[in-house]
Amino acid sequence: MVRHIVFFKLNNPSDKEAIKQKLLTLKDKVDVVENLEVGLNFSEEARAYDVSLIVDLKDKDSLTIYANDEYHQEVIKYIKTKANDTKVVDYAY
Repeated sequence: MVRHIVFFKLNNPSDKEAIKQKLLTLKDKVDVVENLEVGLNFSEEARAYDVSLIVDLKDKDSLTIYANDEYHQEVIKYIKTKANDTKVVDYAY
């Protein structure tokens, strides 16, 4: 299995719920997604990010398919209008 984790720093933290709802649609729209979780940060630390995304996939090939999926690319385009920074970690487990 491969785990794909992304953290989002939003331009406006009040967009957290809208981003969460958009990210949750990936589970039903991208076939290779095995499991998906979205978390909204409540920490007030300066180093904290606003939203986290955890996606579990079968393998690295599935991660490539996910990354290039047309619907996923639409979601990325939308999020880029709302986020000013992202961080990513991908690993096998």
